[in-house]
Amino acid sequence: MSATATKYDVFQAIADPTRRQILHLLVGQEMAVAAITRQFPITRTAINKHLFVLTEAGLVQPQRVGRETRYTLQSEPLSQVQQWVHFFEPYWDDKLRALQDYVENPEQP
Repeated sequence: MSATATKYDVFQAIADPTRRQILHLLVGQEMAVAAITRQFPITRTAINKHLFVLTEAGLVQPQRVGRETRYTLQSEPLSQVQQWVHFFEPYWDDKLRALQDYVENPEQP
């Protein structure tokens, strides 16, 4: 299996609520694994696994500083999610418009 086959994509990475919370923690700041782990009721090993997925998806950047690894947010890959959601916005707008029409005029078919 090639190295690229093991990489996670952005959608896989953000599918997990813990990973989404980690991304929120890293907004505007660099954090060490120990500091991230203190924010969750799970083990450091579990946090490291989540950070591995986020790293493979390109959403965080690890950097060794002495004996610890610090992580920073790399938000650029999230543009893939934004583009995907943007594609479906017209569909949602149409459905919301239909719902509004139904609510405002319940007697019409």
